[in-house]
Amino acid sequence: MARDSYHHGNLRQALIEATVGLIEQKGPMAFTLAEAARQAGVSAAAPYRHFAGREQLLEEVARVGFLDFAERLETAFADGKPSPLSALLRMGEAYLTYAAERPGYYMAMFESGLSIAGNADLAAAAERAEDALTRAAEALFQRLPPDRRPPSGMVAHHIWAMSHGVVELFGRGRPGSRAPISASEMLESGVLIYLRGLGVIPD
Repeated sequence: MARDSYHHGNLRQALIEATVGLIEQKGPMAFTLAEAARQAGVSAAAPYRHFAGREQLLEEVARVGFLDFAERLETAFADGKPSPLSALLRMGEAYLTYAAERPGYYMAMFESGLSIAGNADLAAAAERAEDALTRAAEALFQRLPPDRRPPSGMVAHHIWAMSHGVVELFGRGRPGSRAPISASEMLESGVLIYLRGLGVIPD
């Protein structure tokens, strides 16, 4: 494709894909807008047709990532079947799989220092992912009397934090890769211990 010959929508997607590649190579803070343009095969001025600057492009990568991430969590939940607990554990596995399969997006979402609250579209995409975990927690608590149900939002945040911690421990050659158990085993055991401690599931 000739330089700058992208159609309106294709240029935006090409820049996103180029940025994801650069993040995987250099990290989310070490690339420039000009590098993204060069990687996409367009002039240094071309990105400004869609993005005000590097940070806005990075925000768009994170937004696209969160939408895909949320969809994977929702698919893993699958209406809480065959049980809310098995569905919640599947969501944890989906979290780890996403981080492994789409590291450039994951780093843009969680390691770039972006202010999610400062971008309404990005915040909505991140909230969709959070809502998926919150709904899963609510489904898990349905069998408990209302006065014994822990706050579903709190539980969703705690499980999110555990998942993120396992990704950080095991990701990209970090110390967890030498652990005697796998990342998925560590996350599942941590979630089960946590839920037992809350009295949500029996011993």
